[in-house]
Amino acid sequence: MTLKLYAHPLSSYCHKALIAFYENDTPFEFLMVGDPTKTDPKVWEEFKAMWPVGKFPVLKDTARDWFVPESTQIIEYLAQYYPGSSKLVPDHPDVARQVRMRDRFLDLYVHNVMQEIMTDRRRPEGQKRPDDVADARRRLTIALDMMEEETGMMPWAMGDVFTMADCAASPALFYGHMAMPFDKTHPNVFAYRQRLMERPSYARALKEAEPYFNLLPK
Repeated sequence: MTLKLYAHPLSSYCHKALIAFYENDTPFEFLMVGDPTKTDPKVWEEFKAMWPVGKFPVLKDTARDWFVPESTQIIEYLAQYYPGSSKLVPDHPDVARQVRMRDRFLDLYVHNVMQEIMTDRRRPEGQKRPDDVADARRRLTIALDMMEEETGMMPWAMGDVFTMADCAASPALFYGHMAMPFDKTHPNVFAYRQRLMERPSYARALKEAEPYFNLLPK
């Protein structure tokens, strides 16, 4: 298999990359990392040798002898070298710039902030950081406020076309609602979250993640 994705099925940023593969039925090999009980030691050694940072997902393209870390760059790489019928990164430069702007907004101000809240839940009693969580909730609320009106006017982040921005929104809002429920406070964003979950590409990624949902912090 030409494309190898080093990832974990529960990882939110891995979800973002998986959606891009599934949107275009792009063939790839899934290599489990991050689970000591299911990760082949050789796979883990390959992964760490390639990307010592140890963060996933990472894409390896054996045909081009190249590797690509980080979900946004993976989606950009697929759009450039393995394009499909679903143009997740539009051809028009101005539209593509808007997609990238939304992608960064969702990663930086929704996705990463959500992870701050979820990470604190994993901390043992006595080590939790309530002030940091309160600040994260404040910042997440601001981001959701900014999204509320726009998500009520169109089905996807850029209108009628599903793009990389929606790949970013899917796990950010799926897990974001777990971190800080917003169905009552931001109904349009919540409805958008439901549309994303029903999208076949993300529904598939969520189905694959189900066996690991018991590992999520409560």
